[in-house]
Amino acid sequence: MHSTLIVARMHAASGDDVARLFGEFDGTDMPHRMGTRRRQLFSYRGLYFHLQDFDTNDGGRRIEEAKAEPSFVRISEDLKPFIGAYDPETWRSPADAMATRFYNWEA
Repeated sequence: MHSTLIVARMHAASGDDVARLFGEFDGTDMPHRMGTRRRQLFSYRGLYFHLQDFDTNDGGRRIEEAKAEPSFVRISEDLKPFIGAYDPETWRSPADAMATRFYNWEA
């Protein structure tokens, strides 16, 4: 399994709206087409963490490939009132918001 973690800024009271939007998106075939196995969303003091697990290690590439899909474009637009780039000066795509794993342990 492979994971990606996207870090952004989120308005504190937006959790329910963001969860609803992802609930609708995850009800489509897009997560399966992207290879998403599990999605978890977290917030902490104005930050947003989007953890996705994939069966294969090409999750980041598959997210990049999905950017042109209508449902991906739609959720990206729908999330804009609630979620913003962590660093707007450097953000160009979801890849620019992905955290780098520097340690991993599994039982």
